[in-house]
Amino acid sequence: MEDTYQVIVVGAGFAGMTAAKELGRKGVKVLLIDSNNYHQFQPLLYQVATSQIGVSAIARPLRSIFRRFKLVRVLTVEVAAVDAANHAVTTVEGDTYKARILVIAAGAVPNFFNTPGAEGHALPLYSVTDATRLGTRLTHLLDQADRETGGSVDVVVVGSGPTGVETAGALAENVKFVVPKYFSPELAARCRVHLVDMIPTVLNAFSEKSQDYTRQRLTKIGVQLHLGVGVTEVSADGVSLADGTAIPGRIVVWAGGLKAGGIIAGSGLTQGRGGRIDVRPDLTAPNVEGVYVLGDAANMTDSTGAKLPQLGSVAQQAGKWAARNIHADLTGGTRRPFEYFDKGYMAMIGRGAAVAEIGRKRIQLQGPLAFVSWLLVHLALLSGFQQKVRALFSWLTGYITHSPAQVVVGRPE
Repeated sequence: MEDTYQVIVVGAGFAGMTAAKELGRKGVKVLLIDSNNYHQFQPLLYQVATSQIGVSAIARPLRSIFRRFKLVRVLTVEVAAVDAANHAVTTVEGDTYKARILVIAAGAVPNFFNTPGAEGHALPLYSVTDATRLGTRLTHLLDQADRETGGSVDVVVVGSGPTGVETAGALAENVKFVVPKYFSPELAARCRVHLVDMIPTVLNAFSEKSQDYTRQRLTKIGVQLHLGVGVTEVSADGVSLADGTAIPGRIVVWAGGLKAGGIIAGSGLTQGRGGRIDVRPDLTAPNVEGVYVLGDAANMTDSTGAKLPQLGSVAQQAGKWAARNIHADLTGGTRRPFEYFDKGYMAMIGRGAAVAEIGRKRIQLQGPLAFVSWLLVHLALLSGFQQKVRALFSWLTGYITHSPAQVVVGRPE
């Protein structure tokens, strides 16, 4: 394929992949650039880290996804710079690509909020690499503690949003059910999981009823909650809190927030909250024509002006909507403001326990029914038949037997 494209899409996350697929279906020539040759399903990264599912269940090769899209070329290379004004993308290898329309969907990076020691010692959970790194570290420390007299493993999870709650819950259930079977009840009794946040509640975007259920469930499975107090420093041995106390932890998981990646800062676009771009209602960047910004790189609003959360469902819908507007740009049509269909929120807490607030009316579910709903929704969202089968098999065996369906292979850094 010649190196001339109508649209360049930077990033193959939910937004970028969806936009490229929709454009390919509409007969638009697209160059899709990502540093990874796979699409990853980020909502389930914590399950990879805790050995509930394998990497192959959440990562699908991009060339497999686009093998029938002849007008979409997948380019696996790291982007060094984006020039929004000229619709140009330069790779680390020095190659520059230009197109009539530029779509920036480059995702985000962890936001450590300038917390001393966090970037050097805390483990984020935003990529497959992050998940396998965390799983490897956890397995290594458990093996080490098993060899030591009185050995233990304390884990501190920073951030009480869905990622933090789901990670803390999965870790606590491993300590409660898996460690006694695979190591010893004595070691399990010495291990602790802590959840810390400066916000005085869990799942801040959810209802008070969902928050209460989540707190009770986390406490029941052994998570120690430290809410309403911020982290002032992260070290190799744990975290220091704003109230002067400290929590020991040989693993600190950072689920405290995200910000836009570095290529946004050098793109020439004006940055807003979280370093993201405050896009216009039609998902285009302000003050420049022919540039769309999607997903975690953008601050988006719905048709009423309400701010939208950084969720996979928002990114997917934005990618599809942006493709329609791009097609209108290329064919002389008219763009339309993004109309987001609010499906609600969900969070898994553990085996048989979840919270869900469905639709604009926020129909509330807690417990087993929310748990089944969570499984069905995430199963449907997984990309590819093989990924769905692998995840379903892992969930069935894991939740029934309390035995990890996968194993994290690797050596600690």
